[in-house]
Amino acid sequence: MPEKITRSFSTYLRQTAAADSWDAQYEHPFIKGISDGTLSMPRFRYWVRQDGVFLIEYARLLSLAASRGHDLDTMTRFAALAHHTLKTEMALRRAYAKSIGISAAALAREKQGPTAWAYMDFLVRTANLGGYGDLLAAILPYMWGSSDIALHLKKKGLPKSPGFRKWIQSYASPEFAQQAAWCRKVVDAVAKESPPADLRRMEQAFIASVRYQLALWDMAWKQEKWEEQS
Repeated sequence: MPEKITRSFSTYLRQTAAADSWDAQYEHPFIKGISDGTLSMPRFRYWVRQDGVFLIEYARLLSLAASRGHDLDTMTRFAALAHHTLKTEMALRRAYAKSIGISAAALAREKQGPTAWAYMDFLVRTANLGGYGDLLAAILPYMWGSSDIALHLKKKGLPKSPGFRKWIQSYASPEFAQQAAWCRKVVDAVAKESPPADLRRMEQAFIASVRYQLALWDMAWKQEKWEEQS
């Protein structure tokens, strides 16, 4: 990390610290397959099932963030996001899963794949053992990355496949972009008040989270399973 950052801290994290891993997501075969409509449905259904499990655990993480918030507004926003994820997002995910042939029972039976489990373990450990800034930096890539990738794909042109088109449109929504912008604002505010040692930890947490994001696409591409599930 340079001694002096002239941009916002979140911009530095995205454009410099984690640029390689972030940009590699655009070129991953899973993402390109959604963009051009060639991704196989078994791979896509695997991702949707895994994302349903991940969302539940992510809501727990947002609740932890609410409990550690430094002010009432931030605590309220994270608590609202946790509630929204459990009520609205999960309902939308179940409806979307049903539209591509995944039942509610199948979603309920799904177990986290190895990479998704490791990513969530990293996030929860950071939330419990790291500093507040570490937690925020670790959370940011999931919010920001989902919005950014979908907007990137939308800009290239929506695919003909209704399922892929709907996936892109949902994550490219203004609501997702606003959530990401708010989380960036919180990260930047904390970074302004943090000493260099804390900023280095925030950077490391952000980089690790982006690498896990990239690994999740690879997990879905390979339809990764635990050894005993093979």
